[in-house]
Amino acid sequence: MSEFFKTKPRSRLNRKEDEEITKKTIVLGGVTVLIFAAVLIFGLPLLIKLSVLLGNAKSLSRTDNQEKVLPPLPPRLVVSFEATNSARFSISGVAEPKVEVELLKNDVSLGKKIVDDKGGFVFTDITLDSGGNTFTALASTPKEGNSELSKAVTIIYDNQPPSLNMINPSEDKISVDSADFDVVGKSDKGVSVSINGRLALVDDEGLFKLKVQLNAGKNNLEIIIRSDAGNETKKTIEITYDI
Repeated sequence: MSEFFKTKPRSRLNRKEDEEITKKTIVLGGVTVLIFAAVLIFGLPLLIKLSVLLGNAKSLSRTDNQEKVLPPLPPRLVVSFEATNSARFSISGVAEPKVEVELLKNDVSLGKKIVDDKGGFVFTDITLDSGGNTFTALASTPKEGNSELSKAVTIIYDNQPPSLNMINPSEDKISVDSADFDVVGKSDKGVSVSINGRLALVDDEGLFKLKVQLNAGKNNLEIIIRSDAGNETKKTIEITYDI
């Protein structure tokens, strides 16, 4: 037989390549059949939605791998009192250095300040409304955005003197025949009462009482009532102790 018609033996490498091609052909054919079957069963719109979801998942994965930018921490307002009888006052606080702080009173902006290098800021000449004034603040930067609101601080503006209703004695001048005497009266809730420098007990309703020891003759008792805002009401009573 002629050498031309003799079949050359295939190498092991060629046989391996043929096997790989055959496997890829079978897999590609199987995937094509599955896609065709899915289109028949579920419809093309569902496959499109699935493709979009897979794309979004990859996008979210890329976003998570990027560096996250955190907003600044909320400021902290520093106030040493809860009530005042002054219509104007200043409020200070602390925050991250160099951020911008916006102060709000009853949810209305009062302006903005840049925090100094030590983390401090002050808002001056603030006008208070009668009654409760609630202050909050937030920090912001152009890159990091806004922080959450700070913890609220409420300041009560009250310039009215506390009330005073004497129960015992009910008159400004009286005479008694006993050295022991109970001074009793009623004022506003939350006040403090002193009688000749001694603090009297005050209940939740503003009722106060203090037992005093009278000297023979005239005794002048000065009653001073102070509110949390610093307002005062004074009254002097003359009690004569006749032995």
